[in-house]
Amino acid sequence: MTPIGQVDLVIRGGRVASVQTGELFAADVAVTGGLIRAVLPAGTPVDAAQRIDASGRIVVPGFVDAHMHVESALITPGEFARVALARGTTTVLADPHEIVNVAGRDAMAWMIEQGRRTPMTMRWAVPSCVPALEGFETAGATLTADDIDTMLSWDGVTTLGEVMDYRAVVAGDRRMRDIISAARRHGVRLDGHCPNLSGADLNAYMWAGIDSDHTKNTPAVVVEKARLGMLLMLQEKSLTPEVVEAMLSLPVLPEFCVVTDDLVADAIIDRGHLDHVARVAIRRGLPPWSVLRALTLHPARRLGLTDRGAVAPGLRADLVLVDSLEHLRPALVIAGGAVVARDGAYAGPQIPVAANPFAHSVNLPPLEDIAWTVDLPDGEHTFRAIRVNAVDTYTVPDQVTLSVRGGVVHWAGRTALAVVIERHRSTGNRTFVPVVGFDLSEGGLATTYAHDSHNLTLLGTSPEHLLRAANRVIRFGGGMALERAGSPVVELPLPVGGVMSDQPAETVARKTAELRAALVDWGWANANPFMSVSTLGLPVSPEVKVTDRGLVRVVERAWEPPLVAPATS
Repeated sequence: MTPIGQVDLVIRGGRVASVQTGELFAADVAVTGGLIRAVLPAGTPVDAAQRIDASGRIVVPGFVDAHMHVESALITPGEFARVALARGTTTVLADPHEIVNVAGRDAMAWMIEQGRRTPMTMRWAVPSCVPALEGFETAGATLTADDIDTMLSWDGVTTLGEVMDYRAVVAGDRRMRDIISAARRHGVRLDGHCPNLSGADLNAYMWAGIDSDHTKNTPAVVVEKARLGMLLMLQEKSLTPEVVEAMLSLPVLPEFCVVTDDLVADAIIDRGHLDHVARVAIRRGLPPWSVLRALTLHPARRLGLTDRGAVAPGLRADLVLVDSLEHLRPALVIAGGAVVARDGAYAGPQIPVAANPFAHSVNLPPLEDIAWTVDLPDGEHTFRAIRVNAVDTYTVPDQVTLSVRGGVVHWAGRTALAVVIERHRSTGNRTFVPVVGFDLSEGGLATTYAHDSHNLTLLGTSPEHLLRAANRVIRFGGGMALERAGSPVVELPLPVGGVMSDQPAETVARKTAELRAALVDWGWANANPFMSVSTLGLPVSPEVKVTDRGLVRVVERAWEPPLVAPATS
């Protein structure tokens, strides 16, 4: 026997992937007390309580997601851990800014507690922008610099969440300056969100201490950010062929992380989690070894977790058995030395089901009408519209001419319409804006999953369908409902703050798949229907967005007038 003594587990017959050297080598991995005890020459005698045959497979470190939001899966932390562990993700940094925008500090404390009940390692980022754009929307909570200062000391918190109001940082806004100062005093990491920010503005943003970005950028901006040492966090939509080509053209491939950001439950179950994004990166041309490091070593270092990210003695035994580095499909997953998944199915301990303390977050009575009223004379008027596209969440201003009679805008049959109704504080705020870009059939969608303030957001072509969909969502305490002429209603209750289901992930996945298909059939032709709808009201996402308070010109941080001014002679 070897001098290591008896161990809990030995993985025999496979090859180990060294993320330090880029080698595959035959070795056995001994595990005890949740840690890797030794990486031994193949066939070394070991006294082990449990043996796993890894013949024909590769042992890689557990996958680490350095930027994600549990709520985007529309399921609770326990259910998320169950399905993501099955796909090899053993550690995440979660930014709960969706539920915190609804219920504040209590919501974050609840999320942290739920995460502790799972076999997954969940580290947490304190949301930096609650609301996302102060003064331009009504959220259910507001986090002050003092709130954030306190929360940064909570157990499990390691990061200031993505600083989305990058224009405020560049402008030296006092509130953002105080928040960033608190983070720097605590010595935590500062995560960024700054799509296509460049030049002097990018330098000012990084000068504040923010050194990562997970948003979609042009190839030129990706290169600029990499040159300055900003950590690139690449989600699926960022991995365009042009971006990959730009990265590979550099003398040294920049350090990067693969992240998920926002994935819905059906996408995780059907396609995968980090493993899916990694396969996309490899198909687009990034070297498999670089992608593996971006899944393991790089994000572990980013999170300050020096106890994981590689297969080496003394590190935490978070391990994944895969058939190849090109496909990275988990055959077996080990978290903290215990088997938690086999062949894509969770096999760990039962995760306790949490009570829902946020079941009454939709503070709205049933709606009696959805009329768009204006103080305008009868006649034709040209209104500002939002134009959507099929590829991403970028929206641009457009215009639509509509008839006004008796102070009511008659829009049905001429345009689709988005309506944002404040649902937290009984302000009565409502904003109406035409939406162009897709040819929608008769129907209406209502959702309270609407980044980041999660006000009730309606989208449709028929006032009657909009009203019925809205009242369905209000009745079941938040969620999504799509009503279409001649089709069954498709709905997904989200009673946990209006952003998460309390049902098993598989149930949510089935309903989200039905809803996704119905949205596409309705005519909402975006590649990611949920994200494109839910970000119509995100006032930090370029170029023009709609909140309960009005239309926002995102880059300028200014209001967009609802009427298009007539041309002057």
